[in-house]
Amino acid sequence: MRVFIVDDSAIVCERLGTMFSELKGIELIGQAQHPVDATESIRKLKPDLVILDIRLRGGSGIDVLQVIKQGNAAPIVMILTNFPYPQYRKKCVDAGADFFFDKSTEFDKVPEVLKKLIDNSLSGHRGKDIRLLNSRGQQIGLSQTKAKQPR
Repeated sequence: MRVFIVDDSAIVCERLGTMFSELKGIELIGQAQHPVDATESIRKLKPDLVILDIRLRGGSGIDVLQVIKQGNAAPIVMILTNFPYPQYRKKCVDAGADFFFDKSTEFDKVPEVLKKLIDNSLSGHRGKDIRLLNSRGQQIGLSQTKAKQPR
């Protein structure tokens, strides 16, 4: 699975890179910190998966999401953000995000999703309909379109 990271945090990019090196079937094909660079590189490199932050230097990850989800060969997009607010979640899901995770509380879900996506691609499915449960037993991933419920 070919992966492209769009995030302006060197720490997050490094952490993801380390994670990818521990998983078979993942190839990191590029990274970008700015929306324009991200959009151009994603169009050129055609990754299977884009891991995308919402807030970027010089623009918005949501703008990148809207552009890359146009067309038939759109990549799977995982939003990984420190801004997991309901309005952002809704906007991302409406724009075509396949997954939406909070960096500070759900980072550990990333390798779970990657493993499921790799398994699906090996079995000939490019399916994005992956079901995972969070720590409260709620479904997360593609089906997680509702705002977080108050505790």
